[in-house]
Amino acid sequence: MVDLGRVHVESFLEMMSAERGAAANTLQSYERDLDDVRSFLKERSIRLTEAASADLAAYLSSLAGKGFKPSSQARRLAAMRQFYKFLYAEGLRTDDPTGILDAPKKGRPLPKTMGVEEVGRLLSQAEAEADDPAPGQLHRLRMLALLELLYATGMRVSELVSLPARVLDQEGRFLMIRGKGNKERLVPLSQSAISALKSYGRLLAAENAAVKEPQESTWLFPSASKEGYLPRQVFARDLKNLAIRAGLTPSLISPHVMRHAFASHLLANGADLRVVQELLGHSDISTTQIYTHVLEERLQQLVQTHHPLAKQAKKHE
Repeated sequence: MVDLGRVHVESFLEMMSAERGAAANTLQSYERDLDDVRSFLKERSIRLTEAASADLAAYLSSLAGKGFKPSSQARRLAAMRQFYKFLYAEGLRTDDPTGILDAPKKGRPLPKTMGVEEVGRLLSQAEAEADDPAPGQLHRLRMLALLELLYATGMRVSELVSLPARVLDQEGRFLMIRGKGNKERLVPLSQSAISALKSYGRLLAAENAAVKEPQESTWLFPSASKEGYLPRQVFARDLKNLAIRAGLTPSLISPHVMRHAFASHLLANGADLRVVQELLGHSDISTTQIYTHVLEERLQQLVQTHHPLAKQAKKHE
């Protein structure tokens, strides 16, 4: 019997192009991936159109055995799913053999972070520079306010630089942040963040009052940029320059790394993962679970410190 696998692959690619508007690169990728599956099955005398779930699972296992990354395996599985759904829709198969196949789990790299001491050095450098009354003090006070707010709240850099000017008028230790999907969340401020914010606000108001025709801005960190507020790239650049002056490695420091430091340090000091999820503005707890390594380290320390057997072991050392 003739193997019509190649013919059906071509029909599938034509459908993807005509009905789905798939790009040329996407079609080439599908073609390569399905040809690879077909070759694997052919060596086992199995037609592509007749493959069972177990056959396709064996193919995915072979990819893992060859050292293919989970992302590459997932791409091959996606191609197979599209192809077998096409066969099912066209009445060429009565089932979809990919329906019960699980996507390979992608290992999530641990985020870069900073130690408490490194954050302290960065903040101390920013504070010392902000205290200098020489020309350009507003710029230095702005940097201190940005850093204190970032480390106190764990805001995304886009949320931070686009804070409204009305933040300066509010009283209390909480800040309302508008995040992804226009969702709002309430985060607490540290005393040092409140102090830095007030110092920056006072000098900003004084400098605006000294201008003959001041241009009022609706942003907390106004700028001549297209958006009207401080570009995040400028903040990131200034942060790296501050890191150099603080004697830190600039390539390891960024606003995003500071956000990770906020989360890691909270968890290391006993915060609940759900609380950190809320403060970071993660809609799904799975996103926050990249920090579970911090929790695991803390739990091990707790067991070693407080478990009766661990205490007995220390006595006998």
